[in-house]
Amino acid sequence: MNPKTETIILRARRIVTMDPANPVATHAAIRDGRILSVGDLDRVRRYGDAPVDERFADKVLMPGLVEGHCHVMEGGVWAYPYVGYYDRVDPAGKTWPGLRDIGGVIERLRAAERGLPPGKPLLAWGFDPIFLGARRMNAADLDAVSPDRPILVMHASFHVLNVNSGLMARAGIGPDTQVHGVLRDAAGQPTGELQEMAAKFMALRVAGTEFWRAATMPGALDRFAASAVRAGVTTVTDLYNELPDETVDAYRTATADPAFPVRLVPAYNPSGLAPEQAVQRLAELRAHNTERLRFGLVKLMTDGSIQGFTARLKWPHYFNGRPNGLWNLTPDMLYSYLSAFHRAGFQVHTHANGDEASEVTLEALERVLAEAPRFGHRHTIQHCQMADAAQFRKMAELGVCANLFSNHIYYWGDAHYTETMGPDRAEAMDAVGTALAAGVASAIHSDAPITPLAPLFTAWCAMERRTASGRVLGANNRISRQQALTAITLGAAYTLKLDHDIGSIQTGKQADFAVLEDDPTDDSLPLKEVRVAGTIIGGRYHSAPATG
Repeated sequence: MNPKTETIILRARRIVTMDPANPVATHAAIRDGRILSVGDLDRVRRYGDAPVDERFADKVLMPGLVEGHCHVMEGGVWAYPYVGYYDRVDPAGKTWPGLRDIGGVIERLRAAERGLPPGKPLLAWGFDPIFLGARRMNAADLDAVSPDRPILVMHASFHVLNVNSGLMARAGIGPDTQVHGVLRDAAGQPTGELQEMAAKFMALRVAGTEFWRAATMPGALDRFAASAVRAGVTTVTDLYNELPDETVDAYRTATADPAFPVRLVPAYNPSGLAPEQAVQRLAELRAHNTERLRFGLVKLMTDGSIQGFTARLKWPHYFNGRPNGLWNLTPDMLYSYLSAFHRAGFQVHTHANGDEASEVTLEALERVLAEAPRFGHRHTIQHCQMADAAQFRKMAELGVCANLFSNHIYYWGDAHYTETMGPDRAEAMDAVGTALAAGVASAIHSDAPITPLAPLFTAWCAMERRTASGRVLGANNRISRQQALTAITLGAAYTLKLDHDIGSIQTGKQADFAVLEDDPTDDSLPLKEVRVAGTIIGGRYHSAPATG
């Protein structure tokens, strides 16, 4: 198929368009990489007697899925050993068994360490102590792997990091270190656990890992794209990146290749620059925009993660009595960045896990919009895990979108019920139903690699609200199947200001499809069990790797 030079007609068992005016079809005509016509064969042939591609005659097509909050690190992390609690499937389809105790983590680290050249740092990822009992991992645990080689174990949330004694010594982390987020024991000694950006940076700057520049790592962008194809995703975000020149060049090179199977929407992390300088940098990046690569989003980071106990919560704070979390940006700095980017016409996405973080973000947005009203800004709060009904009403009032982390209910819902939030607030987490009822334009996401990039699973989470143990959290916040499918197509596209171009199968839009073995509108089949055969982007087909 060469959609840039000819018209091709696709035939499918069923085409689910997500267009209310034309919801179901059997054929779609493609020309110049865009959708020309959708309907039955007679309708699409009115544009000419084009050949019919029969490869998808037994498949179901729907709009290419849109992952409105993920990271290119989804491709980068698989260069390192996975040490998480849940089984994970890598971009090539290999299953990595989850580890149920710290001993298992140490053994996997030892196996990885034996294969490294002398002095090379050992980085692993996905660790989550909340599932492993009361004892936290400490530097002595990692010293048992190697006391000298720098060892870094990134938590599943990516907001917390464990390191060994050798790395702490190189980084100058000791009892007199006054950096916020360096965890200490009863005697005042650093434990090797580093929480949030400032503390983690001390370790990362001396370890010399490529981890935070994943786009320039060999194979990382290809692995990222492979994960997307496996999930039926044709548009991905990289929703927090400083976007240095080498990263921008890597994005431009990858997306210029017609065989690269995703559209990429990065979000600029401006921290480290004054707001005025950051605005200028993003304005310059817009000159590189194409149909496959879109600059123009900003991502600001307020608090941390709930399961890492670094999210900022309103009263009554953490259920188990832990201290309230940390600010990555002070409220004053949050306002300064929001104001500068808003006035320059950019769209801002703000990370807010805890309800105090949501409150501070909404207060800053309300102030900015009062000072400089702007229609259609679509500023978006990301995660919104503890946002309540009043906050959602305020979002609707201000024209603010929400992208909720529905996967959290499955992966951490039980821990939130018993440890972090308690039963009442856990029932109200990730309240997509409340957001939609308030009139908030909403999407749902995976935050990959925090959880697997799999929008159909995310949609199932928002519909069912079941934890890994099977407990239902907040049944009244369940959403319908149609609402869930909208959230991972047009809903996500809307939060990226791309709903004019992607998110539904309509004349004039990009010819992007998820190719499915099963019908996602079949109520008898849970959405998480719908099988993905591959994707079509701009009319070009990409087959999903098999799981093994």
